[in-house]
Amino acid sequence: MLDFFTWIKTFGGGTDPWLILGKGPTFSKLDQLELSPFRLLSLNDAARQLRVDVAHAIDIQVVDRSGEAIMKNAGVLVMPWHPHVNFDAGELTLKQHAQRNEVLATLAKQGRLLWYNLSTTTQHRPGSAVVSARYFSAEAALDLLALSGVRVVRSLGVDGGTTYSAAFQDLNRKSLLANSRKSFDIQFQEIARTIQRTGVDFAPLDIEAPIRVYVATTEAQMLSVKVLEYSIRKHASMTVKLFPLHLAGIEIPLPQEQKNWPRTPFSFQRYLIPRLAGGNGRAIYLDSDMQVFQDIRHLWTLPLDGADVLAVGDTAETGRRPQFSVMVLDCAALDWDVGRFVEDLNRGRLSYEQLVYEMAVAKRISATIPATWNSLESYREGETALLHYTDMDTQPWVYADHSYGYLWVRDLIEAVDNGFVSLEEVRTHAANGWVRPSLVWQVENRHEDGALMPRKARVLDKGFRPPFFAARRQPASPWVHGQRWTRAALSALYRRTPFFKLRRRLSARSSRG
Repeated sequence: MLDFFTWIKTFGGGTDPWLILGKGPTFSKLDQLELSPFRLLSLNDAARQLRVDVAHAIDIQVVDRSGEAIMKNAGVLVMPWHPHVNFDAGELTLKQHAQRNEVLATLAKQGRLLWYNLSTTTQHRPGSAVVSARYFSAEAALDLLALSGVRVVRSLGVDGGTTYSAAFQDLNRKSLLANSRKSFDIQFQEIARTIQRTGVDFAPLDIEAPIRVYVATTEAQMLSVKVLEYSIRKHASMTVKLFPLHLAGIEIPLPQEQKNWPRTPFSFQRYLIPRLAGGNGRAIYLDSDMQVFQDIRHLWTLPLDGADVLAVGDTAETGRRPQFSVMVLDCAALDWDVGRFVEDLNRGRLSYEQLVYEMAVAKRISATIPATWNSLESYREGETALLHYTDMDTQPWVYADHSYGYLWVRDLIEAVDNGFVSLEEVRTHAANGWVRPSLVWQVENRHEDGALMPRKARVLDKGFRPPFFAARRQPASPWVHGQRWTRAALSALYRRTPFFKLRRRLSARSSRG
């Protein structure tokens, strides 16, 4: 009995794109999409509907239900070395199950039964990698392929929600969320981790991929861009490509009149996106001073419904102008030319207000992006999808006392730990005067909350002034901001209490089921 990693080398499928087939609603699109470029891997009972190269199952009950169909339709069956029994890792090995189960015995005899080590047990067979999964079999299948060296994986029927495709309605009472999870949505957390950890190119087959994110920025803002990118990838359940717009190499002319000059060095960069995208498909536009806390796939898949620009809805309650700092663009519908726009400004055919604040160069704007995707200087755990640090002189990388600065620094420290950002990059940005010097101290000392830094760290920022704007004078001590300091101090103390640690352990145990 071979392990999967040995088998795939002899099979020759490691360099091919693969398609994972699950039982979710999008399985019904099977006949509408081109499958010929892919090797096929089915999850659980999906093998009963079509021929596949590999059938994958974690639970032994799948073999009891669909074993005959798997024997008929699958080239091989792959299961954990310790298969699950009723959704928990069992004591028996796959070899021992094969001695008791006729289907497994036949597959083993024919050389069609493969194994791998699964992370749900510590009883691993030596000499083979450990595949990660926490909630559903799609997580294990993706990690299995990625660890095998497969670089491109698509899926169909690996959906969120709580339903199966019509082809599997007979299994509703037998297997639908039978592991006590409330929804299939939770699997996307682990899928995001696999994408981030392995770099595999993964996306649903019926969704435009990859997610293209364009960020307005300058070189001095690149540390915040890297943290933004890390925060996006941390939660993204499909592959993301992010492009800093200052690297486009396209000159943006300066309007003749000072009243029409861009308010920031990157105000006009967003108008380059349709050209950079080749005039095709979707694109997401973001400012560089942002941090993401939810799966950006939700933003990417919002329906356009004929609009060429999706924007965030009413911002009246914030007292700010309408925001076009988060947009979804239909690049095929936008004939944008920034040179022409500047010429229109020069000739009076367009005002700065119309160009930037009204987005008058779009034909149809739909303000259907939820406000949680552009939360201005406000954060609510579990609700906020994107936090916008829009007040430039108090952004966490230039100002230590921001109320939510610990969230941004936390992701920066994680990014350094995971090799996404180097400590040398942080030091270089500080040496160039692009970020506050105390930020280096925070990363080196793994100190998230700038408001609680000791005086020896705070004095490092003496004389520091943020780039590109005249920052208002910042106080040297967080005690001046009593409410902000008190909130930060109480939050830090609470995170050290046994009660908080107990809640974290119980939450983790509950999520593992």
